Amino acid sequence: MGRETPRGLFDEIDDGADDEPAEDPDAPLAERMRPRTLAEFVGHSRLIGQGSLLGRAIRAQGRVPSMILWGAPGTGKTTLARLVANAAGLRFLPLSAVFSGVKEVRAAIDEARRLGRRGTRVLLFIDEIHRFNKAQQDALLHAVEQGTVTLFGATTENPSFEVNAALLSRCRVAVLDPLSCEDLETILNRAIAGEGNGLARLSLRIAPELVRKLAGWAEGDARVALTTLEQAVVATPPGEDGVREPTEEALAEALGQARYAYDRQGEDHYNLASALIKSLRNSDVDAGLYWLARLIEGGADPLFIARRLCILASEDIGLADPQAMVQAAAAAQIVHQIGMPEGLFPLSQATIYLARAPKSGAVKTAYRAAAADAAASAREPVPLHLRNAVTPLMKRAGYGEGYRYVHDDPAAREEMPCLPEALRGRHYFEPPAEPDGGDGRQP
Repeated sequence: MGRETPRGLFDEIDDGADDEPAEDPDAPLAERMRPRTLAEFVGHSRLIGQGSLLGRAIRAQGRVPSMILWGAPGTGKTTLARLVANAAGLRFLPLSAVFSGVKEVRAAIDEARRLGRRGTRVLLFIDEIHRFNKAQQDALLHAVEQGTVTLFGATTENPSFEVNAALLSRCRVAVLDPLSCEDLETILNRAIAGEGNGLARLSLRIAPELVRKLAGWAEGDARVALTTLEQAVVATPPGEDGVREPTEEALAEALGQARYAYDRQGEDHYNLASALIKSLRNSDVDAGLYWLARLIEGGADPLFIARRLCILASEDIGLADPQAMVQAAAAAQIVHQIGMPEGLFPLSQATIYLARAPKSGAVKTAYRAAAADAAASAREPVPLHLRNAVTPLMKRAGYGEGYRYVHDDPAAREEMPCLPEALRGRHYFEPPAEPDGGDGRQP
């Protein structure tokens, strides 16, 4: 006898019912405008096109592969999973990793077995699957491997780091790129013109160039685009002709901080930091300032930014311009003392200075070469003349014998070796070339 499925979790499922969500006129616009069929779905044609694996499986009513849908918020992961289930004739069972645990996963699998005995295959959709721990992910393994369920897991985080290797090996990873501006314009224009679920009932008029601007501001996120549009329209009173005509200012106010939003603990945080550092390393002042602004306006910890600038000042500039480290350290100290928003000015100053400074990786290269030799010769003894003769016994053993004090004996600088005998003559540090122009700046 199989385990009984706890009643209440999937009571709403009716084997003969349509999987489409019920329309709610009070639901947010982004929810009301979800496409009903794959033909209405905008973007990601390479994933569901006729030549794709998923597209062929759907059209042939074959077995849809289990998939991890990896993409930023608002790229259509949930919508795509639901539409694939409907198009492939699969029962859609949704779970959220935020509210579910092993108990709910097992209940879903038991429900899938029950439906399977009646000839109904199941697509188990787990939103934010990266929030499941190892035990919760392991609970899915056998059901996915045996085909009890087709798993679609949605995540905004890199599956390589957040999904167990065992589960990842049983799924295909589909990357959902941010929607293009053209895709978002299409979605926005549908909402503007849409009867019923759209905004047409509000007698809306909006210039095409504003729609285009909003599509760009949303940065690939359909939910942000639609939510911003709806809030701006609702906040705009009708004119004398009864038509609402939101302005660019109204759209910008409705957008608020959404254009800069990112997960401070997620991959995007580190991608932005990487972009800042690599732009400065490449001496690109404008790109450095842009990525700095993205981090600051997105709410990144200013001391995190300052620490990264300090690292770059030594790692990528070093002795090519010793003042770079002074500038970075000063910015970090000032930000610590005055906080934000005023701290953005010393951070900007340091960013500009570091971008314009001559670059050299000599310090990093020198240390890595020395570290490699240190690891390979860890048992090489310290030469006797470099040892301190702390006790009479140590002095009798030859500690310190032959040491020459360079301040009294300048020739010792060239004549007294300081490396272990096996490494005599090794050179690690190559001084950087003098910068052109004589002012410490690159042209």
